[in-house]
Amino acid sequence: MQDEKLRLEDLLESSKSANDIDDRINNVAIIGAGIMGQGIGQTIASQGMEVKIVEVDNEHLNNAKAQLTENIDREIKRWAMTNSDKKAIFSRIKWETNLETLKDCELVIEAVQENFEAKVNILKQLDKIVQKDAIFVSNTSTLSLTKISETISRPDKVIGMHFLNPVPKIPMVEIVKCLHTSNKTVETVKLFASRLGKTPVEVYEYPGFITTRAIVPLINEAMHILLEGIATANDIDTAMKLGYNFQYGPLEMADAMGLDEVLTWMETLWKTLGEPRYRANPMLRKLVREQKLGKKTGEGIFKYDEHGNKIN
Repeated sequence: MQDEKLRLEDLLESSKSANDIDDRINNVAIIGAGIMGQGIGQTIASQGMEVKIVEVDNEHLNNAKAQLTENIDREIKRWAMTNSDKKAIFSRIKWETNLETLKDCELVIEAVQENFEAKVNILKQLDKIVQKDAIFVSNTSTLSLTKISETISRPDKVIGMHFLNPVPKIPMVEIVKCLHTSNKTVETVKLFASRLGKTPVEVYEYPGFITTRAIVPLINEAMHILLEGIATANDIDTAMKLGYNFQYGPLEMADAMGLDEVLTWMETLWKTLGEPRYRANPMLRKLVREQKLGKKTGEGIFKYDEHGNKIN
């Protein structure tokens, strides 16, 4: 009986500690109001937490607001959300252009372009601004978190959360621990991810982690099949959707991700790992040069209407 009592006390204390950690993260900031930043912001706000979204100027913020409004309105038309949901989400989002407004944030997520210097520059600025216990999260999919963390004064507080697009609908997130990340940071972020309704999947730091490393060769190979004239883009995607129960085919998936982003991932993996399966297809390079980047520009491998629906 005494042993059972001790075990029960241990469990209660463990639960209490976990709740203390979980409750601490209620003030979050996101740097970057692109597609990923908007999706992460919507997801956080929908769970009742305050979130600040920061961009370089008001023009970028206004564009982000308009895009997020359009995305949510589309969900309302599909009966997936209500106007009350929309009102609640926007009431919890504050749009900022000044990093100084983030002093009280407990967790900061950077969701800027996949560029080492850009991410480091932002974290260095934030390192001087936010409270000392604040956690820095990177949404990088290919860059070294260890190298990023070593540029600031709190490497133990740096961790990766690799969200997938569309963020509100994908029920998982990769939690990436770098060489210096503390166990406390890992546990805090895993609990935060659970609050967002995401299943946290822990991975070791390595270029591409799980999802990017696995999907890039598939997209690249699908583009080779298209380039070699073996099948049309529609038929390639149809075969993969019906044959392997994918929700989207690899080509439409690439368009949704943004072909410029896909190219950046491929180039980073090719440079880092040197394996041929990551060498970008010439068609991808051509489309990016022509600024045909996928859904966000209305044309990529496929064409899209103003609402992002594929035009057959």
